[in-house]
Amino acid sequence: MPKFSPEAIRTIALVGHGAAGKTTLAEALMHQAGAISAMGSVEKGSTVCDSDPLEKTYQHSLNAAAVHFASGDTRIHLIDTPGLPDFIGRAIGALPAVETAAVVISAQNGIEMITSRMMQWAAKRGLCRMIIINKIDAENINLPQLLDRIQATFGKECLPINLPADGGKRVVDCFFTPHGESDFSSVEDAHQSLVDQVVEVDEALMAKYLEQGEIEPEQLHAPFEQALREGHLIPVCFVSARNGAGVAELLDILVRLMPNPTEGNPPQFLKGEAADATTIHAEPDPAKHVLAHVFKVMIDPFVGKIGAFRVHQGTINKDTQLFIGDGRKPFKVSHLYLMQGKDLIETDALVPGDIGAIAKVDDIYFDAVLHDSHDEDHIHLVPLEFPQPMHSLAIEAKRRGDEQRLSDALHKLAAEDPTFRIEHNSAHQTVISGLGDLHMRYILDRMASQYHTEVTTQPPRIPYRETVTAKAEGHYRHKKQSGGAGQFGEVYLRVEPRQRGAGFEFADEVKGGVIPGQFIPAVEKGVRQVLEAGPLAGYPMRDIRVTVYDGKHHAVDSKEVAFVAAGKRAFQDAISKARPIILEPIVNIEVTVPEANMGDVAGDIASKRGQISGTDALAAGTLVVKGQVPLSEIENYQARLKSVTAGQGSFSIELSHYEPVPPNIQKDLVAHHAKTAHEEEQ
Repeated sequence: MPKFSPEAIRTIALVGHGAAGKTTLAEALMHQAGAISAMGSVEKGSTVCDSDPLEKTYQHSLNAAAVHFASGDTRIHLIDTPGLPDFIGRAIGALPAVETAAVVISAQNGIEMITSRMMQWAAKRGLCRMIIINKIDAENINLPQLLDRIQATFGKECLPINLPADGGKRVVDCFFTPHGESDFSSVEDAHQSLVDQVVEVDEALMAKYLEQGEIEPEQLHAPFEQALREGHLIPVCFVSARNGAGVAELLDILVRLMPNPTEGNPPQFLKGEAADATTIHAEPDPAKHVLAHVFKVMIDPFVGKIGAFRVHQGTINKDTQLFIGDGRKPFKVSHLYLMQGKDLIETDALVPGDIGAIAKVDDIYFDAVLHDSHDEDHIHLVPLEFPQPMHSLAIEAKRRGDEQRLSDALHKLAAEDPTFRIEHNSAHQTVISGLGDLHMRYILDRMASQYHTEVTTQPPRIPYRETVTAKAEGHYRHKKQSGGAGQFGEVYLRVEPRQRGAGFEFADEVKGGVIPGQFIPAVEKGVRQVLEAGPLAGYPMRDIRVTVYDGKHHAVDSKEVAFVAAGKRAFQDAISKARPIILEPIVNIEVTVPEANMGDVAGDIASKRGQISGTDALAAGTLVVKGQVPLSEIENYQARLKSVTAGQGSFSIELSHYEPVPPNIQKDLVAHHAKTAHEEEQ
């Protein structure tokens, strides 16, 4: 039988900006709980969570790492997540595995870009949130000002549950034993604010509080959990992972106040597909049938594919028979593991709230739902929203004959990373895309070190798109007679623009059977062939509605191939009359720079057809410049930024929208495409 019930389990993800000290904090909590005999060091590459050789080289977390430890009668599952913008997809992917997102903020650097984003993503997933202010013993910090800024940014519901004392050498509790002196503010006032905030969610308790004037902390547990679930309270803890100040107190808070699986908001499961999907609620009951969610996939060169998952319902034992998603082929759990960084520790059973792993199951994939019912409809979580990969490279194998090895390596890397994309564009390039320059360097390093595959790289074509701006009609008759059976198909169709971002829509308005129903998919197939490479410059087409409304067929000569050809040529005919244009990707850009370089960076963005939307102050002397700029204008921007800021600047981008390119650029793109097409014909 499992040693821990769901009520005795806590699941927490440490999230936040890079260098906030999440990995060191995980070490400190494990050491405090007795799970490790001594704390490891990020600088020495000796931490439990940063086990990847490249993490030790970069001295940053690049993957989400799960660990577990016991504190008294409670098991805590902790996920240490990356904080660099280029690897934020792996942090987002871990959110469905936990009840609580603990947002770690460096007392030195304050609220940073990923801080705000993780607060938003966690709220959107319905997670309980807490804020941990780390490095409270650092020099030249202003903790009262930081707390004020946190409350101004994230709301007055961010209330301290302890406060620093003795210059950051220890902390004093503001909830259970609200007495003592702190470095700033009043412990009693902080306690009063917490109680006032918590009782607001319970009318009966509020009345009792107003009548008696005092409420025991034990009476506040249920409303405290409710306040967490509703986002009505976001506790703020102070800690120094380096000197240990507040670590024991933080561990106590995790055990006594953070929600267990029966107290957090239920995971957002859906049953069925698209518009027919209905919401279902997993119950953290070990006796019910199994529902578990795969939040991470790892490819180990020795063990093979490993799937890390969170159990939401039921109990998984050795020899449990499970299904993956809507698959009908079950597999038997031969080995069941708990995770301790890179180490897999065999266990007998996992219950709701547990985070575990299975190995050597080739069909497992990221975001899959595991269940034990063979007649279950497709159950899946509400899809996670990841940043769009916009930093791309065209690659090819350096050595002839390595093409298959390269393909295998790329697909293994894509299986692990929800923000890594592979595509083959119309220029016959293999294009890999990620969230930034560091992300791409990591992928290339992994290919070389783990998969022994070397590649050459070059900038790919910018992912322009084509569309139409007017309604038009097209027609084509395909007729071919070459002895014996011929080919015949005739198609009339209309095209019209759709709202930007609406995508492609195909409609059938044929009446009277002039085109038999079995040939309509062939017409759509021909249309989609044109969508893949538009007529202006060969870029994919988007935001178009195509309606087939008339045509002709022949009882003997009509075939699928004829209607594919007719649909393709009719669509091309319509596009030529519908004022086609080229669209370019516009990205949101955030540039972190020293305050002294703000003018240079703003001017540089403006010179690239960009617009500045605002600036945010971070730590003293550092700003974030926000704006929008065409993606085509920021090729090699990292080198330019490094030059302008003497190596102190960094940036991140994400897709915002598409808009028409200026006429002169469209003219150049069309001319280049025509020249390339002509050269290929020679």
